[in-house]
Amino acid sequence: MSREPTQLQPWEPFDSLTSMRDVMSRLLEESLVGAPRLSTMLGRTFPLDVFEDDNQFIIEATLPGVRPDALQITATDSGITIHASVKREDHETGKGFYVRRERFEGEMTRSVTLSAPIDASKVNASYENGVLKLTVPKAETGKPKQIQVQVR
Repeated sequence: MSREPTQLQPWEPFDSLTSMRDVMSRLLEESLVGAPRLSTMLGRTFPLDVFEDDNQFIIEATLPGVRPDALQITATDSGITIHASVKREDHETGKGFYVRRERFEGEMTRSVTLSAPIDASKVNASYENGVLKLTVPKAETGKPKQIQVQVR
């Protein structure tokens, strides 16, 4: 009875580290301390949703406590920038003091680059109950065109 010799496999010390790196990356991306979520929790930015159909984009940004006159919206051919200023009322009366102060005060800016050119002159903005809604029409050059096939 003869046995074939076992082949030795070279040990690669970094093979196991690659999977560890992937696990750590995923953990950091999904944790509460990820960069986008942390800045949102600290009040230095604001959450927004972007919806797209054939003719337009709809952007909804949550901005509670921001006055409409403290919003500045800039549109370019390829995107939107929303800038908001938040000024909190000072309650210093000499009779009391803050025990905790967590609400954000300052300026916040979000820029969104859109996947198609837009018609910046036709952007419509409305603000209700702390939600800014932008209706952003696509430019004619950015809309898909149907091409008819001609039979000869």
